[in-house]
Amino acid sequence: MAGGIGSRFWPISTSKFPKQFHDILGTGKTLIQQTFERLSKVVLEENIFVITNKEYVELTLSQLPQISKSQVVGEPDMMNTAACTIYMAEKIHLLNPDSSIVVAPSDHLIINENSFVEDVLLALEQASKEDILVTLGIAPTRPDTGYGYIEFKKEHKDTLHKVKSFKEKPDLETAKKFIQQKNFLWNSGIFIWSSKSILASFQKYLPDMYERFESAKYDYNTDKEKPEVKKIYSQIEKISIDYGILEKSDNVWVIPSSFGWSDLGTWSALYENFDKNEEGNAVHGRNIYTYDTINTIIKTNQNNKIFIIDGLEDYIIVDTSDALLVCPRNRDQKIKDYLDNIKKLEKDKKALRLKRI
Repeated sequence: MAGGIGSRFWPISTSKFPKQFHDILGTGKTLIQQTFERLSKVVLEENIFVITNKEYVELTLSQLPQISKSQVVGEPDMMNTAACTIYMAEKIHLLNPDSSIVVAPSDHLIINENSFVEDVLLALEQASKEDILVTLGIAPTRPDTGYGYIEFKKEHKDTLHKVKSFKEKPDLETAKKFIQQKNFLWNSGIFIWSSKSILASFQKYLPDMYERFESAKYDYNTDKEKPEVKKIYSQIEKISIDYGILEKSDNVWVIPSSFGWSDLGTWSALYENFDKNEEGNAVHGRNIYTYDTINTIIKTNQNNKIFIIDGLEDYIIVDTSDALLVCPRNRDQKIKDYLDNIKKLEKDKKALRLKRI
């Protein structure tokens, strides 16, 4: 899945060039390139599909030249994760009715890839034999309020545990209680299932969406696919796979995983994974001078300016040619709200100018 805008990573991530296409970690490879290489250890390259916004199809192909154009699917609209999940399940099921599917976001950090591969292979083995939906849950290392949580039961098979419930992003006190109970995991958003099982789940829990996608099943992988899917996307509800399917289903199992995971959803998450100097600052850029500044992330691609930062603690400072962000790290979840507010103000200003004309 590579269609998100990554607005909480503004101003590096923009609607024209989202974060999955950036080398945010400074490894020499973009996040989508790292994800593709990781999945190719489990799935043949010709069987890896990328579903993204139609605006990013060419960008995806330029960053993944080893795949064919038919492997990059452009969504006509952004309709959350349920739509892209059933769309790809229908396409893949038509190609192979006995297929098993790994669903993975394109912008996550995974440090121990061997451990990741082991967990995915275990999940694929179980999902190919049984009518179950499997997710990878991350053993929490701290009471993080930026992640959703998975509560699991004592009932288990091998290393899979039956899921009891999914929890929204909690406040700090609730997150601390989750950690103490020891049967809560972070929700990684990585799923494994057979095409049969996930389509049956859609038929049961989101029947209207299922019927609309099923009605066009013989058009998938043909020239008729794009216009039919565009029509379907205009008729369906915008809902996540978590809300639409997983929270309702009674056959969801989770594998507790510890492979060094981060969804890199915020600047604070990136700060946690950056190397830091003696003052706890993660500094990326040239001509940056700090005084009495600690535990701050500073990132710039501007080489023709001098940066002097004095007296800040726990801040985010990101400078690009188009924008400057200065924000407390504990408020990075609000960056999307800032952008939404700016868009509204700009829209109001435009309307006022037109009214005066």
